[in-house]
Amino acid sequence: MFTGIVTDIGIIRAVELRGDTRITIGCSYDPDRIEMGASIACSGCCLTVVAKGSDADGHWFAVDASAETLARTASGMWLAGRRLNLERALKVGDELGGHIVTGHVDGTGDVRGIREDGGSHRLTISVAAALAPYMAAKGSVTVDGVSLTVNDVADQPDGRAEFMLNIIPHTWAVTTLGGLQVGQSVNIEIDVLARYLARMREVIGG
Repeated sequence: MFTGIVTDIGIIRAVELRGDTRITIGCSYDPDRIEMGASIACSGCCLTVVAKGSDADGHWFAVDASAETLARTASGMWLAGRRLNLERALKVGDELGGHIVTGHVDGTGDVRGIREDGGSHRLTISVAAALAPYMAAKGSVTVDGVSLTVNDVADQPDGRAEFMLNIIPHTWAVTTLGGLQVGQSVNIEIDVLARYLARMREVIGG
């Protein structure tokens, strides 16, 4: 489990095909404090540490991503040089600063608009019809691993939904959200409570 509070920004050093895809990520985490097999959320995708170390370029860890993971996450995110939001798994007793995040990407969204709003930035993201029912004003959503509150939702005639987020200067500066471009694909995880409510309604309604 995670909270959607980013604790580091990693940079993909290398991507190698080894059956699955081995991804080496540079980070500031001390490798001596990372257990082999530990889970780290990489821009919202929970992956398992399979190697770690330090060299002249700094600390790093490596993960293996399956074809399923690559297919379900944002296009272009697993390229050398790409910056990733990192969060280590929640420990019992840690502060729950965001909301409960599983690290399982439900789908992707497309950035439709970015504009300054006071000192903050207004971000508009479009999601497919399958995710649209889970977007609710004042509800929680995880975008590229960042816990955020939905400001508003606009349902579209084709079943898609556009939702708006207000990104404060701190979040804009300490996550990869500040580097987003219009048209870019992002990872989306819906609120786990919304998932269970939808399932309950499905069962009761059936």
